[in-house]
Amino acid sequence: MRLNRHIADTGHCSRREADQLIAEGRVTVNGLRAGIGAELGEGDEVRIDGTALAARSASKGQRRHVYIVLNKPVGITCTTEASVKGNIVEFVGHQQRIFPIGRLDKDSEGLILLTSNGDIVNRILRAENKLEKEYLVAVNHQVTDEFLRAMARGGVPVHGQATLPCKTGKLGRFGFRIVLTQGLNRQIRLMAAHFGYRVKQLHRARIGSLKLGHLKPGQWRNLSDAELRSLLPEQADW
Repeated sequence: MRLNRHIADTGHCSRREADQLIAEGRVTVNGLRAGIGAELGEGDEVRIDGTALAARSASKGQRRHVYIVLNKPVGITCTTEASVKGNIVEFVGHQQRIFPIGRLDKDSEGLILLTSNGDIVNRILRAENKLEKEYLVAVNHQVTDEFLRAMARGGVPVHGQATLPCKTGKLGRFGFRIVLTQGLNRQIRLMAAHFGYRVKQLHRARIGSLKLGHLKPGQWRNLSDAELRSLLPEQADW
């Protein structure tokens, strides 16, 4: 097994963060500084900043990792940085080390996933997987059919990229629904601004077939086996 995957599997951090730790020389294997792409053998001892990293073992019938859905309230920041006031990890307060899959900006609310399994993050976020993310949006001007068609056809410049085609639908005079398969930073807000609209409220209602259910803002729950299979149909080791 690759070293970065082993570190991620223990829930210490994501694979990308593990690679950063390795590059900074903070990881050793059997007392020797580890290199990027290192492979582990059975019984190898891994240490981060001198502290031994204990791999978690799963008991029969139990998951190895934590998978959580949170109804994120406005004001919580999707970061693992402990120095950031109102960071999402501190807000959830889970006993295991977890981190968010993707992000919702501080001013947005709704469904977000957190996990201790760094191996699945990229699989869920990868654009080519075309996992739908549905948002309910309120804006400062009356929503027109022309605006919704322009949002849906794609090609809106965001961070130097053109947005992909998406689905839109009207929700009253000042609201609309939008379903994306992309996940660019502040994408909906920037798309709306391109057409002269300002987002006043943004709520993520769905990722794939996963919904919040009866969760109130600030509440979270563990994903069911069925929900995990819907997100990760080929994942055998949870």
